[in-house]
Amino acid sequence: MERVEAAALSPGKVEIRHCDTLAEYEQCLRLERVTWGEATLVPTAIFVVAKETGGQILGAFVGKELVGFTLALAGIHDGRLFLHSHMTAVVEAYRDQGVGRSLKFFQRQDALSRGISLVEWTFDPLELKNAHFNFMRLGAIARRLIPDCYGITGSPLHAGMPTDRLVAEWWLDSPRVNALLASKGSGAQAAGGTAGYILPVDAVKIAAPSNIGELRFVNREAAQRIQSDVRAQFENWFAKDYVVTAITIGDASAEFILQPASSVAADIFPTHQR
Repeated sequence: MERVEAAALSPGKVEIRHCDTLAEYEQCLRLERVTWGEATLVPTAIFVVAKETGGQILGAFVGKELVGFTLALAGIHDGRLFLHSHMTAVVEAYRDQGVGRSLKFFQRQDALSRGISLVEWTFDPLELKNAHFNFMRLGAIARRLIPDCYGITGSPLHAGMPTDRLVAEWWLDSPRVNALLASKGSGAQAAGGTAGYILPVDAVKIAAPSNIGELRFVNREAAQRIQSDVRAQFENWFAKDYVVTAITIGDASAEFILQPASSVAADIFPTHQR
């Protein structure tokens, strides 16, 4: 349920910090309501629980005004602590200014300082801009899809369609993520494009039309057929131990790039996880 963006933030304009008070949680709730509507609201009590059980509530502030937030819950996989980043939202007037990216990298720094090396979240693969941000800007990967994860909701953003979600895995200290940080977002990825991307020789592709985001609102039946086909392809390749490592977006179509996990493990996982 993360809605973020990828452009550069003006230095000093926005402060990223932890949220600690009920008043700040109420500001997060108001931004939730504006972003997703009433159907998927997480109440402020859950923010309190997250704070007291090892999660994160991170805010982006201009003065005392909240312009973005991230809510993450603590979880365990196979005895290893991770963070599930359930929500990230940015006020519309501050989107495409790097606020989302700043929130995510503050999240990374905070998690690593506590010995946490993995952050996960779910996202709609057909929200192509968000997919590009996750794979190409953050260095996340995906190897699992949850069909209709949240059921049919009343949120206008979901357009009455099944809520299929990829599970993003952000391995915070992997060579892949460290290389992105070292480049400081330079090159084709930082520009929001994929002009410099070279298709790996062992890659397979899953295509979707570039206008799928708009299509779901004007022709839901067609959009659902595309969604069903994309879902089946992801499930097929994930069953064969492939991993989504990239996405390319053109004028007419987008292509998710998947590779065998065995061939990319040294790049996408930190040393202790291989």
